Amino acid sequence: MPAPTASASRSATPSPTPTAKPPAFHPDGTAAANQQYFDYVNTAWNASYGLSDGQSIVNNLVAAGFSKADMEVTFDTTALDLTVDSIQVAVRIKGECLIGGFSYVGYTGILAPMLGTGTCLVGETRPIDW
Repeated sequence: MPAPTASASRSATPSPTPTAKPPAFHPDGTAAANQQYFDYVNTAWNASYGLSDGQSIVNNLVAAGFSKADMEVTFDTTALDLTVDSIQVAVRIKGECLIGGFSYVGYTGILAPMLGTGTCLVGETRPIDW
């Protein structure tokens, strides 16, 4: 009986998987042009730190390029000094609002028109004086 001979076979060379390029910040762009970046920054923050606190969320957005002067953030505690279930942060850009909601469930972001008050969030917000 003849011995089997080895045959040449092609081995598949894996091709590199393309990696998605993270969205970019557009300092002179509209809120709509920056929504994907805003959500990207906040989603990454939420994945690492969860609900966290308003000051940390604002500081992270400032580090990402957003203007602190154009931000609003809700309080970290209730009137009874209990920890809140969610924190909302907003950035005003050219008459529109990027609004992000952080909770124990996760992060959600939206693009919304500015309110008639010239603000993005309804009700009293926390002073950003740090």
